[in-house]
Amino acid sequence: MSDKTRLENVKRFYEILRKLECRLGGRRILAECTRSSGWPTQGVYFFMENGEKRSESGEGLRIVRVGASTSLWSRLYAHKNGSSVFRRLIGSALINKQGIDYAYYKWWSQKTSEKDPAMEKFIKRCVSKTIGKMPFLWLKVDNAYLQSYIEGNATTLLSNFWKKTIDTPSATWLGYHSTDNMTKSNRIKYVRYPRYFTNWHYTCAEKVMECYEADPCGFDPLLISW
Repeated sequence: MSDKTRLENVKRFYEILRKLECRLGGRRILAECTRSSGWPTQGVYFFMENGEKRSESGEGLRIVRVGASTSLWSRLYAHKNGSSVFRRLIGSALINKQGIDYAYYKWWSQKTSEKDPAMEKFIKRCVSKTIGKMPFLWLKVDNAYLQSYIEGNATTLLSNFWKKTIDTPSATWLGYHSTDNMTKSNRIKYVRYPRYFTNWHYTCAEKVMECYEADPCGFDPLLISW
């Protein structure tokens, strides 16, 4: 597809997310979320980052991470204060940005047996703080295949790998400090589907819209506290 067609798809995608945001009553901040905040059992989520603004595609914050899970809150909690690839990528970028000794980067990224409990606690706290203040939206998607479809195609649509850049990151974007080359070149923090780097299906935005229209409430209320 042409650059113009891709830009039109990106604009369409963000317009659907704007409608989703209105229905949900606004974005959430992960640091303020609990299990009882009200979540669908499974779905797709879209993280933004303060200071990372859209440009060519319109106004507002740009998406820096797309993910999906058949257990949505469990996955979000893993990002908040557990163990996940997203946390590993954020932690590696923070270590590199702060110029912390390479030994700690090696331990964090490769999970070697050598550990420094004090440094481990410090890095985890920094990662939780960084991810915890990122605004995000979520969409109920009950079908596991459709979750993967939206996650993979949305990631590729928004990424800039081998494509003309849309919504250039700010000069201070944390992703520039990542040692993961795909993160740097994609301008998005996590890419799960390398086969989608250059090709996305044009119906991706419409699939998001279909899921949006199929869920009138936006979430299933949960009464159990974490």
